[in-house]
Amino acid sequence: MNLRPLRRLALAAALLVATGTATAQDLLVRNATVHTATARGTLRNTDVLVKAGRIAAIGQGLAASGVPVVDAQGAPLTPSLFGGITDIGVEEVSGESSTVDATLTLGANAADMRVRPEFDVTLAYNPDSVLVPVARMEGIGWTLLSAGSRPGGSLIGGQGGVVRLDGSLDAVGPRALFVTLGGDGASLSGSSRAAQWMLLDQLVDEVRGRIPQDSQFALLTPAGRTTLARYIGGGGRVMVRVQRAADIARLLRWARQRDVRIAVVGGAEAWKVAPQLAAAGVPVFVDALANLPADFDEIGATLENAARLHAAGVAVSFFQGGDASHNARKIRQLAGNAVANGLPWEAGLAGLTAVPAAALGTGGAVGATIAVGQRADLVLWTGDPLDVASVASQVWLDGRAIPMRSRQTELRDRYMHPDNGLPRSYPDGAR
Repeated sequence: MNLRPLRRLALAAALLVATGTATAQDLLVRNATVHTATARGTLRNTDVLVKAGRIAAIGQGLAASGVPVVDAQGAPLTPSLFGGITDIGVEEVSGESSTVDATLTLGANAADMRVRPEFDVTLAYNPDSVLVPVARMEGIGWTLLSAGSRPGGSLIGGQGGVVRLDGSLDAVGPRALFVTLGGDGASLSGSSRAAQWMLLDQLVDEVRGRIPQDSQFALLTPAGRTTLARYIGGGGRVMVRVQRAADIARLLRWARQRDVRIAVVGGAEAWKVAPQLAAAGVPVFVDALANLPADFDEIGATLENAARLHAAGVAVSFFQGGDASHNARKIRQLAGNAVANGLPWEAGLAGLTAVPAAALGTGGAVGATIAVGQRADLVLWTGDPLDVASVASQVWLDGRAIPMRSRQTELRDRYMHPDNGLPRSYPDGAR
C-alpha cells in the first residue's frame, strides 16, 4: 500500500485540528470519492461543503471563503458508520462485573423470572468511556446499545437506544425493546422455547387488560405495562435475537397477529425464510462471519446469508456475535465479508449507514447518508472502507474534526517514542 497519500491526509487532518478548527462546524472536502449511501450512489471527484454542522452542498468546484479545506486527493468519503449492537459506554471490562451495566438480573434463578421491559440501559451510558474514542477513530459514529438478561431476568431484556459517539450523554431517536428467543432464550423461559410463545402471549394479555394488574399470575409492573404497550400495535421497534428458521417463521406469524414491528438480530438461518421476511418488511441484522454452526439453532449458517437476504428484498444490516463493544471496528470486516460472498458493495455500505438508521428510526439524529441537509458525520478513508487494510484518516461529527487518538494510541506513543524519557516498548534490535 502506498503510504504517501495516507501521510498527506494525516498531515492535513493534523493541521486542521492544530489551527483551532476542531470545534468548527464549517468544512469543505474537495476532490473526494463520495459514497453517499443514497440512491445517488458513488460520486467521483466531488466536493462536500459543510455549513453549521450540516451538509450544504455536494458537487464539483464548490467554493466557500473562510472555510477549512481538506483535499481528499480522490480518497473515499463516507458517512460515519454504525457500530452495530454493542455495550459501548455501558461496559468497560467484560470480566469485571462492576463495570458492566447491560444486563438485568432481579431474580435469584430462572424460577424467579422478573419481566421488566421498563429497564432502559441507555441511562447507564457513559460518554467518557475509553471504548468511545477507540471505536470513533475507526470511523464509528454511532451505535445501538442493547439490553440483555441472564437467568433471573426474562426473555425481554429491556430497552436500548442509539447513542452518538460525540460526547453526548443522552440517547437519540426512539428506544428499541430487546427480546431473546430460541435456544439462547430457553434458560429465560423455563428451559423450553415452546414456553416463550406462552409467556409472550400472556404479556400481551396483561397489556390489553385481560389479566388484572393485581393478579397473582401477573408478570408486569404498572410501569412495565405502560412500556410494553408502546411496542404492541405497531409502535416502537422490537429487536429479536433469534437464529433458527422455524423460530423466525413463528416470530413473523406472531408479530403479524399482534401488530408488532420487529427486527431480527442474528438470523443465522434467516435466508431460509427470506421471502417471508421481505414481504413483512422486517430488517435483519446478520453476523456475516457466521459460517459453521455454533449450536443446533445455526445448522443452516452460511457466509451467503446477507447476499441471499438482500437478493430477496430484505433490508440487511450487521451485528457482531462476540465482543462487539471492544472490537466495534470489526463491523467493517463483517460488511466486507458479506460483499466477498455476494452482497453488492453499495448494499454493504448501506448496511453500515442508511439501513440501520431507517430500521431504528433515528431520522436526522445521525448523519447516516451524505445528502444536503443531513448532519455532517463524515469519514475520510485511506482506501475501500469495507477493506480491513484501509483505515480512517479523519472523522468529523457535525462537521467537527475528531482527534484521531484513543487510550490505545496514547499508550503506544508513550512507550514507542525514544525521546520521552520512558522505557521503550521493545528493546533495541527486537523489531
